[in-house]
Amino acid sequence: MEGANAPDQFIRAGLAAMGIEVDEIDLAVIAATHEVFWPAILDLLSLDTADLEPELFPDLSQAP
Repeated sequence: MEGANAPDQFIRAGLAAMGIEVDEIDLAVIAATHEVFWPAILDLLSLDTADLEPELFPDLSQAP
């Protein structure tokens, strides 16, 4: 398996396991989506919430 093509093959195999066939356009959309959202996801995963106090009775009809 080629190094540059490994993610494409991994994605294809994972989707094929779920019965979803993809073409090059689908892979391009997946790659673009990954580039857009992954940095923000990494930021959220690294967020330290240990010093934050939970809101006991949040009013979800209003902004925090």
